[in-house]
Amino acid sequence: MRVGNEEEAPRVPRQGRADWLRGERITAVVGVFYRPEGRLGEPEAVEFLLADGQSVLLTCASDWTLRVGPGTWPRLPEWCVPSGQWEFATVSNLPEPPDGGWTVTRTEERGDENGQVREVVIRCEGGSFVVIGGDTVAIRFTRGHRGAPAAT
Repeated sequence: MRVGNEEEAPRVPRQGRADWLRGERITAVVGVFYRPEGRLGEPEAVEFLLADGQSVLLTCASDWTLRVGPGTWPRLPEWCVPSGQWEFATVSNLPEPPDGGWTVTRTEERGDENGQVREVVIRCEGGSFVVIGGDTVAIRFTRGHRGAPAAT
C-alpha cells in the first residue's frame, strides 16, 4: 500500500484477512474534516499513519458501513471535493502516540447481518482504537481489558 510514489499502485492492506495490521506501528491518527461544518463534530474519515510511510483510511459510507483501504497521506482522499473545504486535523478525543507509536497486536472487523463492516477494532499495546461507521466516523481509544475510556 505504498502511497509515496504516484507511479506505484497502492497495495490494499487487508488482503482478505482480519489481522491486516498485525505488527504495524501507528505513529498518528488524523481525521478528515469538512471545514464549513467546523471540527466540533466527528470526522468523515480517519487515516492511520504507519511508521513505514503507508497509511490506512477508514471512511463511512452512505449505508453506515465502513470502507477500509489504503490512505493517500499527505494528500486528501479523492472524494474531498472541493479540496479547499476539507482538511486533515487531529481528533480531539485521542491521546498522543507513545514514543515509536502504537504497535498493533490484532485487528477485528465487526459486521452486520449482511456481512458489511460496521466497526473496526485495532488492538495495540496499551489500548485499542474503536472505529464505528455511521453518518460520520466515530472513533475512540480505550485502555485496558474492559474498554474503559482512555485518559487524554
